[in-house]
Amino acid sequence: MTTTIAVAGKGGVGKTTIAALTIKYLAESGRGATLAIDADPSSNLNMVLGLDLDWTVGDIREGLLNKVKESVTAAGAAMGGLPGGVSKREYLDYEVRSSLSEGIDFDLIAMGRGEGPGCYCAVNHNLREVIDAIGGGYRYVVIDNEAGMEHLSRRTTRDVQHLLIVSDPTQRGIVAAGRIAGFRNELDINIENAHLIINRLPTDDIPPALLEAVAKVDAPLLGTIPEAGDVTEFELTGRPLVELGHDSSVYQAVAAMLATIL
Repeated sequence: MTTTIAVAGKGGVGKTTIAALTIKYLAESGRGATLAIDADPSSNLNMVLGLDLDWTVGDIREGLLNKVKESVTAAGAAMGGLPGGVSKREYLDYEVRSSLSEGIDFDLIAMGRGEGPGCYCAVNHNLREVIDAIGGGYRYVVIDNEAGMEHLSRRTTRDVQHLLIVSDPTQRGIVAAGRIAGFRNELDINIENAHLIINRLPTDDIPPALLEAVAKVDAPLLGTIPEAGDVTEFELTGRPLVELGHDSSVYQAVAAMLATIL
């Protein structure tokens, strides 16, 4: 059975950092192979995982539509096949599998750029099926989302076992986390568990005013992650976060939280 973990939160709160350290924990604890899905159009999860990125799913999708447009109209492209009798599903399956960035204990698919002016409904449906089929071969799937959650049900049909909602230690971050927690019930996929994480906390304790805001979020507080210089140094130098040492207070905090829910 595949366990899916999605990471969400407003921009700049450290979602990609937590996604990367989640993948590091899963890989190093021997829990099985992990598929990382970078659902942010900026596509930088590969950098913190230390993987090269040559193609994204967005590139593949545009390439498919361009191929079909050579012989049919954009409207027909949504229903038509490809020259040589290759179906869109077969083409996408081959291309997406070929675009996988492979690590030792984890692989990466990057969703890449958003949709252009063409007709995407049928293509996106096929892509969703292809990515879900690929993900079914892994023990864990970790999805690093963009700031919103609206696109999540367009990326996958699989249930999400754990939604990690990340906030920084600010009122604005907690309010955004609360909105995400409430919005999850409107998605077309089932999210079994939602957890709040406060990242970059500069003190050992959460200030009382912030605790009041946390209490209003429709997701229990899973834990906090301290503000630490080692992560800042890695980000400044571009060194992959998966190389962060086990003595890092940030990694220890993430590992402890994951051990609790998994």
